[in-house]
Amino acid sequence: MAAERQDATDEYGIPIIPDPGDAATRKRQAIIDAALAEFLAEGYSAASMDTITGRSGVSKATIYKHFGSKERLFLAVVGGVLPKTYADLTPPARTLADAPDLRTALVRHATALARILLRPEVMLLRRLVIGEIDRFPQLGRLWYRVTYDMNNGPLVDLLTELTDSGALHVSDPKLAVQQLVASTVGIPQLVYTFAPATPVDEAELARVIGAGVDLFLARYGTAPRWHGPA
Repeated sequence: MAAERQDATDEYGIPIIPDPGDAATRKRQAIIDAALAEFLAEGYSAASMDTITGRSGVSKATIYKHFGSKERLFLAVVGGVLPKTYADLTPPARTLADAPDLRTALVRHATALARILLRPEVMLLRRLVIGEIDRFPQLGRLWYRVTYDMNNGPLVDLLTELTDSGALHVSDPKLAVQQLVASTVGIPQLVYTFAPATPVDEAELARVIGAGVDLFLARYGTAPRWHGPA
């Protein structure tokens, strides 16, 4: 049974680590915090289990007892963080479905999404997953699913609803959402992924997002609901 627990993974291939008893909870969290810091700083291959041991204050034997191996520790820690990435994002349906001004609401939502995705810790996580995607493709699949469930999927449903009501004319909601995200948050996300030292320019971020929303509404909007620039 113990071997089965060590090998157990979820539908994305992320290790299922049984919850510890109350006495082990603090040790588990100390291991996770130390491992995440080390993996973000060094990547998977260069990360040192000795450093994780020192940072966590937990013995190496205890780390292996909880997680089984360095690989499972990496997957469990990074896989556990990914679903929390969008925790602060207000579901699009709450802010967009009944918005009196669709452009303003889209800009507000895209800006909120951009602020989450451009957080230094999220950008570090993104670079880590990109760097390890060949070794750990399950992390890429998980991040795609988290992104879809927290943002893209609800937006697809919303665009469908707005098209049914006549507020938009969208024949392919999934494609339209991809275009909206790519033309707003996708541009700054790409820049800060590969040029991490570039400071975030708030005025430029607002300009890019506004222009992306205008492009989206020029293609899919209707005159009565679109109050963009003349």
